[in-house]
Amino acid sequence: MKGITMNDADSKRAALLVATLTSFLTPFMGSSVNIALPSIGREFGMNAVSLSWIATSYLLAAAMFLVPMGRIADISGRKKILRYGISIDLVASLLLAISTNETEFICLRVLQGIGGAMIFGTAVAILTSVYPVGERGKALGINVAAVYSGLSLGPFASGFLTQHLGWRSIFISYVPLELIIIALIFWKLKGEWAEAKGERFDLGGSVIYGLSLVALMYGFSLLPAISAIWLILFGALGIFAFMLWEGKVESPVFDTKLFRHNIVFTFSNLAALINYCATSATGFLLSLYLQYTKGLSPQNAGLILVSQPVIMAIFSPLAGRLSDKIEPRIVASAGMTLTVIGLLLFTLLSENTGLTFIVLCLILLGFGFALFSSPNTNAVMSSVEKRYYGVASATLGTMRLTGQMFSMGIVMLVFALYLGRAQIKPENYPAFLTSAKTAFIIFAVLCFGGIFASLARGKVR
Repeated sequence: MKGITMNDADSKRAALLVATLTSFLTPFMGSSVNIALPSIGREFGMNAVSLSWIATSYLLAAAMFLVPMGRIADISGRKKILRYGISIDLVASLLLAISTNETEFICLRVLQGIGGAMIFGTAVAILTSVYPVGERGKALGINVAAVYSGLSLGPFASGFLTQHLGWRSIFISYVPLELIIIALIFWKLKGEWAEAKGERFDLGGSVIYGLSLVALMYGFSLLPAISAIWLILFGALGIFAFMLWEGKVESPVFDTKLFRHNIVFTFSNLAALINYCATSATGFLLSLYLQYTKGLSPQNAGLILVSQPVIMAIFSPLAGRLSDKIEPRIVASAGMTLTVIGLLLFTLLSENTGLTFIVLCLILLGFGFALFSSPNTNAVMSSVEKRYYGVASATLGTMRLTGQMFSMGIVMLVFALYLGRAQIKPENYPAFLTSAKTAFIIFAVLCFGGIFASLARGKVR
């Protein structure tokens, strides 16, 4: 490794700054697009399922490429891959701002997702490489707070920009921060991290993995058609084949031994997968609910949605520090329990639900997620050797993105069953509301199961 020393305070600060800014950027992009969905849908004439693909195409591309990019980063250098990822995001942002139709827009979201995968698979791995175990929870807590700050500012900024300058201005707003991050990587982030340098890259496994995810998600979008069943079956068999393949190749893109021989790593990642699956589509559903059913402007809808990530940003550093002193499974499991309660409350939504009730539910969700996320990240990264930091970071990122992707998949399935290919218009508002409540019931059940996965992980220390 051609890296930096643990005692280099300046290098630590540079790594934390770069990781924090990138961790702010990606959720800022995701949450800001959610608010603009009705405006984009009106301009391009998109139905409910097509609107879902605006979020899903990004998540699917990011999930497909995250594990391969994490492995490539371990082999060729994490800083290099991070730099390429930010550059791809920059190009995609500029092109999205001038896109002219639905197909072009969704293809560019795929490109943006590939750039996102290169960022997700490297930033936290660099941070973990620089900070020792005793300081890592605090650094990861700051990093998670940046994630939630991005989630907080996204709806607010997007609502303002969409209402006053149009949805295209959202994508232009990403560019200055992307340029700043590129400049910091070149001039402030010294050294390189490539603990797996010289090892081979598993192209075959990467292809099987990517095609399986595409089949699964596209199958979800086609339900209840019979072709959807075949695609979902093909995708599930593909994931099984991928796990068998990875157990046999010499240099796997995804080291299954980490799961077979590391209980903390396995159950922490499973808890993350379930948690993101149960919570990620909340912002998407509530953005549509507030703007369609409640008739709020994009700006006012954004102000309501800000309440959840603000709480996340405030309490995540505290939760990270707690996980340096108390077993992460205790803190994270308490967070998941609060999240279940918040999701159950959202099943009570109706046309007459007060905005105060929605804000209080979002605050409860935010607090629960803050208690879960940074302790869970600390548990994952502290359970592996240094040479696996890139793969561990990419694996956790994959759990997050796959969870987000399946969360949207559940919403697409529910939309397909209740709304079909119809646009969300006043005559379809009751069907939309039924869809949203059904999705929240499914999410609450999932998250309840996740509490047991979180408790089962055992002790980190």
